[in-house]
Amino acid sequence: MSAYYNEFDPYAAQWLRNLIKAGHIADGEVDERSIVDVHADDLKGFTQCHFFAGIGGWSLAARLAGWPDERPLWTGSCPCQPFSVANLTDAKNKGSADPRHLWPEFYRLIRIVQPSAIFGEQVKDAIAWGWLDEVFGDLESAGYACGATIVPASAVEADHERQRLFWVADCSGAGWKRYKQIECSSVGESSSLSINSSPFVDARRAMAGNYSHLLFDDGVSVGVERAATKGYGNAIVPQLAAEIIRSYQEARQ
Repeated sequence: MSAYYNEFDPYAAQWLRNLIKAGHIADGEVDERSIVDVHADDLKGFTQCHFFAGIGGWSLAARLAGWPDERPLWTGSCPCQPFSVANLTDAKNKGSADPRHLWPEFYRLIRIVQPSAIFGEQVKDAIAWGWLDEVFGDLESAGYACGATIVPASAVEADHERQRLFWVADCSGAGWKRYKQIECSSVGESSSLSINSSPFVDARRAMAGNYSHLLFDDGVSVGVERAATKGYGNAIVPQLAAEIIRSYQEARQ
């Protein structure tokens, strides 16, 4: 049994294939179709399904958390553009009315297949748009127990804050027992400047919304850095997602 990765961006899809080939994420197949065109029958035979897969952060996170590749798992980081503050000037930024609001398509597949455990991630601003209410309302109506938290990347000593909403849904029926507390630390103004030896430091700054340092003086071209940012900027922080998965596993014990 292998993993299924759904990612419509050809650039990220090829990155996924390279990571699979290198053995960094679970072996599997990459489907470049929009989730709108994916049917439940297309998912038969796959143990894990990663939607809006990006560059495979959830698969890596599962491995970091000790979740075997052969253990069933679904993940999905739905598009953030309809709900992100960074896109408030976007004329298409309309919350649930935005055509990029693809939770209904993700839920369509969840409702039919009924995976036992689902993990997801979204920008925290989506809460104010009612996104999480819709997600949990749908999942609970399908028999899932749900939980969510907002955690910054700095909780795992990343050099930027990047707060994200993480959520989990479980339909095993055993209930929640306990949770693992994730300790958070603050990020100082100069924290991201302390790793200038890394040629991709500016790409990481760009992840935090600072694009002013995409210059040639670090030995990596602007084109390469922007290419890295294109992948990293839309990716989850795997080490943080791993803590979410570990917490879930402890709650299920």
